[in-house]
Amino acid sequence: MSTGRYRVRRALIDDLPALRELWGVMQFPVAELEKQLLEFQVAEAGEGKLAGAVAFQIDGPHACLYGEGYLDFSMADELRELFWERVQVLAANHGVFRLWRQDNSPFWTQCGFKPASPEDLARLPQGWRTSEARWFTLRLKDEDAINSVIEKEMAAFKVYEGREVSSIREKARTMNIIFSAIGVILGIVFIGLAVYLMAQHAAQNR
Repeated sequence: MSTGRYRVRRALIDDLPALRELWGVMQFPVAELEKQLLEFQVAEAGEGKLAGAVAFQIDGPHACLYGEGYLDFSMADELRELFWERVQVLAANHGVFRLWRQDNSPFWTQCGFKPASPEDLARLPQGWRTSEARWFTLRLKDEDAINSVIEKEMAAFKVYEGREVSSIREKARTMNIIFSAIGVILGIVFIGLAVYLMAQHAAQNR
């Protein structure tokens, strides 16, 4: 994803020196963020110089935006536009239902992020409940409606599966009866044949 001035892409190992500089300027915990390198999306200028970064962390149907920083904040909103386009693509690709962040900057508010209600916070993944900072969230899809559809489809599948199992069992029971009947008939035939041969043999020896 790019414009004439900037290109947004996933962070690489080669970006670490520039990211360390950026995190230092932003007073972020550098050592901690280094471990999350591959969660970062970076914006680079035409000459390859890093201009900003933001992390996109996924936990099931949730994603958290964090670690946002810029070397030149006069370019922040322009870069945020690119990051927002990138985030929407990532969210769609990974089946994300809801986005979270702890920054209430006007840009993200305009994108639809709102203060998380107690009901929203009940959905927040447990691993992210380590900060006392206020959470903002954006629902991309109706989780309840989707989960309801999934539950209905699972219930219908179980009913279908149960019918299939019953049908297979019934067919197996029918086949057992048929094979048993064939076995009895063959047994009677063999016994009759044996009796006939014995009678013939006895008749020849008289």
